Formats: sequence, C-alpha cells, structure tokens
Amino acid sequence: MSTPTAAETRRLGVETTGIEIIDEAERTASPRDLFWPWFAANVSVFGISYAAFVLGFGISVGQGVVVAVLGIVVSFLLCGVVAVAGKRGSAPTMILSRASFGVVGQKVPGVISWLTSIGWETFLAITAVLATATVFQRLGFSGGAATKVVAAVVVALLIVSASVAGYHVIMRLQSVLTWLTGIVTVMFVVIVLVQGTITWDAVAAVPAGPTGAVVGAFVMVMTGFGLGWINIAADWSRYQRRDASDRAVVVWNTVGGSVAPVVLVCFGLLVAASDPKVATGIASDPVGALATILPTWFLVPFLVAVILSLVSGAVLGIYSSGLTLLSLGVRIPRPAAALVDGVILTLGTFFVVFVAKDFLGPFQSFLITLGVPLAAWAGIFIADLVLRRRDYDWGPGGSDALFDARGRYGAVDWVSVGTMVVASVLGWGLVVNGFAQDAAWNNWQGYLLEPLHLGTYVTTGEGAPYWDGTWPYANIGVILAFVLGLVVTGVARRSTVRRQEQATAEPASAPVA
Repeated sequence: MSTPTAAETRRLGVETTGIEIIDEAERTASPRDLFWPWFAANVSVFGISYAAFVLGFGISVGQGVVVAVLGIVVSFLLCGVVAVAGKRGSAPTMILSRASFGVVGQKVPGVISWLTSIGWETFLAITAVLATATVFQRLGFSGGAATKVVAAVVVALLIVSASVAGYHVIMRLQSVLTWLTGIVTVMFVVIVLVQGTITWDAVAAVPAGPTGAVVGAFVMVMTGFGLGWINIAADWSRYQRRDASDRAVVVWNTVGGSVAPVVLVCFGLLVAASDPKVATGIASDPVGALATILPTWFLVPFLVAVILSLVSGAVLGIYSSGLTLLSLGVRIPRPAAALVDGVILTLGTFFVVFVAKDFLGPFQSFLITLGVPLAAWAGIFIADLVLRRRDYDWGPGGSDALFDARGRYGAVDWVSVGTMVVASVLGWGLVVNGFAQDAAWNNWQGYLLEPLHLGTYVTTGEGAPYWDGTWPYANIGVILAFVLGLVVTGVARRSTVRRQEQATAEPASAPVA
C-alpha cells in the first residue's frame, strides 16, 4: 500500500503519516512556520491568570515580572532545542527519544509523556467548559448542567476534529486562530486599562518575597509554560527541511511560544495586584474570574477567544499524545490514535465537570507529580541531542534505526533509564503536593526537605497539613531532576553516542514500531 504524499494529504484533509520518518519530499516547512502553532497555543487570557498564581508565592510585582520573563523564555528556549531534534530526525519526539533510552526502554518516559499530554489537555478542556458557564451567568443565562453539556460537546468536537485531521490542517488552523485570539486578547488588555482596573498604588504596595518564594514561582512558570510542552516539541518540527538552520528553529519556536505569555503574565500581575477578588477567584475558575471585570458587551467575543485559545492548546497536545500512543506499540492508524485520545479527553472532561467536581484538585496534583520525571527526561534528551553530530537516521539502515531493537540504538539504555529513575526519586523528595487537603494520598512527596532542614511538615492546627517555610514550595526538585539528567547524560553517555555514530551497518530485522 502506497503512502499518501504531502499534496494528497492536504487535499484529503487528513494526515495519515504516523510515527515513521517523514519522506524527504514532504519536508517542506521552514523555521518561521513554527511561530504559528506555538503562538496560537499560548496567546490566551489564560496566561493572565498565571499572574495570580505567581503572586500567590508571596512575591512583589517586580519580582513577578523577572520570574515571568525568565521562566517563560528559558522554558520555551528548551522547547526550541528539542525542536531541533525533530528537524534532524523527521520523527515524533518520543520516537527520537529512543536514541537515548533504547527502542524498548523509551516506553518508560513514553508512558509519562502520554499521561502528561492527555492529562493537561483534558484540564484545558475543563477550563473552557467552566469559563463558558461563568460567562453565560454574567449574560443572564443559565450556567447550569445544560450549558456545560453543550460547551463540553462543542469543545470536544473542535479538539478531536482538528487532532484527527492532523498536521497540515492544524497548521492552517493555528495561523487563523493566532489572529482571532490575538486581536481579542489585545482588546481585553485595552479595555482593562481604559476602565481603570489597575491601581498603581496597590501594585507598588505588594511586598517583596524571600528567595525561596521567587524560585518557587520561577519553577511554576517554567512548568506551566515551556516545560509543559517540551515532550512534544519535536512533533511540530519534523516536517522541517533538513537544511533549515538549527538556530532559526530554536528562535522561531522560542519567540512563538513566549512572546504572548510574557506580555500577558506581566499585565496579569498588575491586574491581580490591583483586584484581590480576581486574584482569589482565579484559583477556582482561572478564566471565569477575569470575565467578572469586563463590560457585558465584550463577554461574547471574550468567551469565543477563550474557547478557541484553549482548544488551540489542547489540539497540539491531543495530536501529539496520539503519536506517543503509537510509539508505545499500539498498532492503529494515526487518526484513530488521535480519536482514541480525544474520546478519553471527552470522558475525562464530563467526569470532572459533572460527576467528581472535587476531583480537579487531585487531578492537578497527579499531573504536577509527573512534571518531575518529565524534567529528568528533558535533561537526558537535550544532553543526548547536544552530543550528537549526525542525524538520527544517518547511514545504511538509518531509516529503520529508531524502530529496530537490534540496531544501533539497542533495546534498552540502562544508563538513561536509571538516570531518569534516580533523578525522579531525588526530585520528588524536594517538591511538595500543592493540593495537600484535596489529594492527601499524594503527600508522600517532599521526604528530603526535613532531613535537609529546608522545611517542616505541620500535621496539626488550622490549615493542616502544610509545609512551614519558603523552600518547600520552591519545588526545586524539578530543577534538580533536569540538571541531573543533563549532567549525568553528558558525562556517562558520551562514549555511547560516539559508538552509535560510528556504526556503519544495522542487522536486518523487522521494525518493532
């Protein structure tokens, strides 16, 4: 059976290319094309909501601005580095990661990646549904079950349809959504400024916080933005021409992902510092709380822009989670894989919104826990990429190398697997459960904090259980996991990478997919 060409795919509207290496004739994208999907997925008033979380660490607006700029730019810069791998291998991120972990060993980070992607995209869908209910209430309509059902169905259909259609449709869609959501977001900012929502005296009065609080806010911003996408960054650069500039790939990925969030979070810091009610409401309904400060006439375009921006982000995640599902050995066509994950997203959204409303806290707690091993994987993957001087599919048998457990990349790279496990165990010991009361089962984290005298776990009294001190909530375990993965791989796997790149032939065998 012949594989459809890129032209045929665009005409049919559904991408059938799965986890295989993209044919050279289909690698037609340029680095600037990366701007659209990353900008569209991140230009959202939802970014303004993050400002309330930043100030929640007890830091000043000025400290928050520094945290936002550095955290967002650095995290998307790391995404840009991972995107270089997509250009050099023309395959999905989790397939390219087989060079680091082995063809079979890659299933360890693959499962983490799949859970993270589908989990966070479900969270975006839930946020869109809750925002719809809030806006409808402001408009004088019912924000009850019927509204939420319709919103959930519409959001799910948009996400699933685009994800099933695939890369070419999504890229065209994102270029349109960039303008629509961007214009409405700019209008939101102008309206808030004109109506005098920002109180400069209140902004200046927010006191500065300790170093631990600043580090905690920085880690949260990194994980909430760039690091939240890092496990799928190469998926969107695999159609890049091989002669494209690595630097251009990094720059366009970084600019596309970070330019809007930097502006929006910094603006959000002014709003959250000026209006404590908005800052408090964001915790339960991140987007709906922002609707409360808007004039009625702007609520409809605001709602449409919010839904489209959240859908835009969820589409990237569900499309990529489908590719990750295939990389784990599930043998179904790519559109079917995206459909499966879309159905899971839909069921998860309905479950949280209508059945287990108290499940949202534990759900987020679980997803944040996955951030530690994901950070370890990112360090390992980036170090491995930096060590390589050749493309992933170079030389004789190169097209099968990432699919052949007996080939140059082997079945399991125990150094990488072991590094990820150890880095995760140490990292979990230095992070805390931010939903201690809602998800008490996850309070096992932070077991290294007291031995290292970084905090005290309080189990009695008002508000218990909680951690006393600023360093527990800094969640430095995320940074530790990343750095350990980066350094250990850079030292321990240098000879392995050289040996892989010196290989001239591969033993013939059937791909394991």
